[in-house]
Amino acid sequence: MALSTATPNELRFDTGRICLDLLTTTHPEERLDSVDVLRAWITGSGLVPADTALAHADTGWLLAFRELRAQVDRLVRCRPRPGVATYDLALARVNDLARTAPPALRAVRGEDGRLLRRLDGPPCCAALLAAVARDAVDLLTDPVARAALRQCEGDNCPIVYLDTSRGRRRRWCSSEVCGNRERVARHRRRAALARA
Repeated sequence: MALSTATPNELRFDTGRICLDLLTTTHPEERLDSVDVLRAWITGSGLVPADTALAHADTGWLLAFRELRAQVDRLVRCRPRPGVATYDLALARVNDLARTAPPALRAVRGEDGRLLRRLDGPPCCAALLAAVARDAVDLLTDPVARAALRQCEGDNCPIVYLDTSRGRRRRWCSSEVCGNRERVARHRRRAALARA
């Protein structure tokens, strides 16, 4: 699959937070490699309703989302310690981005009478960045959520997720991806031992 043709279903949305879902776009390689993929990520992550037109998104958006991703990654993976310049700069940047109002939502009646979520107008990049940055601020300032952050135990998997499982025993970012790889590897090791 060419990354530039990725659809929302081919991108990862199983970390438990939008800001962490953004971090997954670097694994197994750079996923945000085009504006089309960014549009798919924005829609798939739920930042905007599925039928929102994002034709006005451009390479400036792509660079801005990658920059926010790098700042959130620093904040999530490092322990907050006063005086650490890279952490403080990342925190200042995320706080700055979070100041902008996120996209304005409204409820409208659909053809069948059900209420549907719609945006008040085309979303601007700053508003979408603000929604992700606010999610990061919420995550980083919530001690319970922060304590539930885990890094996947899969081989070479850097994905960080929020463990909301019963008993807090979740080991992998995805049972279907990394969990399945681990189960297959374990089966192969047992089979090799049985043959030996």
